[in-house]
Amino acid sequence: MKHGLRVRLFAVVGVVAAALSAAGCSTAGGGVASGSRLPVVAAENFWGSLAAQLGGSHVSVHSIIDNPSADPHDYEPTAADARLIASAKLTIANGVGYDSWASKLAAANPDSGRTDLTVGDVVGVKTGGNPHRWYSPPNVRTVIDRITAAYQKLDPKHSDYYATRRTTVLTTNLKEYFDLVAQIKAEYAGTPVGASESIFAPLAEATGLDLITPESFLDAISEGTDPTAADKTTVDRQITGREIKVYVYNSQNATPDVQAQVKAAKARGIPVATVTETLTPAGASFQQWQVGQLKRLTAALAKGARS
Repeated sequence: MKHGLRVRLFAVVGVVAAALSAAGCSTAGGGVASGSRLPVVAAENFWGSLAAQLGGSHVSVHSIIDNPSADPHDYEPTAADARLIASAKLTIANGVGYDSWASKLAAANPDSGRTDLTVGDVVGVKTGGNPHRWYSPPNVRTVIDRITAAYQKLDPKHSDYYATRRTTVLTTNLKEYFDLVAQIKAEYAGTPVGASESIFAPLAEATGLDLITPESFLDAISEGTDPTAADKTTVDRQITGREIKVYVYNSQNATPDVQAQVKAAKARGIPVATVTETLTPAGASFQQWQVGQLKRLTAALAKGARS
């Protein structure tokens, strides 16, 4: 964490602790009040969208990162964010070094009656691994199960309701999403593709696509560092030599290197597909966002297969 961000985070925590003390609020546990909705705070809206669908009318979900232009890596939390987390009964952070500010705020405001769910811990990916777990359909299923279990533990009176919501989300809400992932795997598994950064790697794995861009290049762009000259040369060769059938890039992180590669891919007749870091457009559900991207990827793969 950058020094300035650390100072601001500590200041935020101090402000909230003082506010809670002055108001006579306790951070000790407590159940869900009769007739109230379970307060849930998600660090990012891709997990928040799923949490809202799984909880239905019995939860109130607030996503801290809900602006398509915001970068969760560099987000600076506010006192309002800390207050939200302090009053939540379930928090959902991505983890894997992606949103450490969220976990720090939760740790600074402990509550024995609150469940703090960290996706990286749930799916077994530690710091240093690929943090983009919402692009892994198997991980999405696992997180859905864990959110449901958390709701049932925190609000056992409505346990059957949450079980029904889980079934609806998996078999109805996300049906087209899972179907498209399976379709791409059935039709295009093994197809060599390139990408701008590691955000696409979990989806490439799930669909069976052969992502041949050097992992070190993908990680460098994701982490905001300069890729090596050797990696740039490799990626340029893969594009100019048409070694890939499709190039996928994160349109919310189009560095000059990435923009040059997109231009080169188009010039060589290689179809280009886009993904984004967070829900796009603003207000879209997880499945609306992902289905739109998967359809564009499918179209690009079909075009690439013909060229």
